[in-house]
Amino acid sequence: MYGMRVQDPAPAMHFRSDRLCRVNGELFFSTRENTLEGPFDSLEKAQQEIRAYIARMQLQSA
Repeated sequence: MYGMRVQDPAPAMHFRSDRLCRVNGELFFSTRENTLEGPFDSLEKAQQEIRAYIARMQLQSA
């Protein structure tokens, strides 16, 4: 995917990847800011928290 985020100085190539992972059996998601969020009890809870995280990041940049 070729595009530019608001904070990027110039367009660049960005690759989509699965941001969900298990660490010691616990479910986490990673962010562009290089944080690991979690742990979550279920895939549904992790997906809900991913949507909430994205919404917070969009509000911060607005």
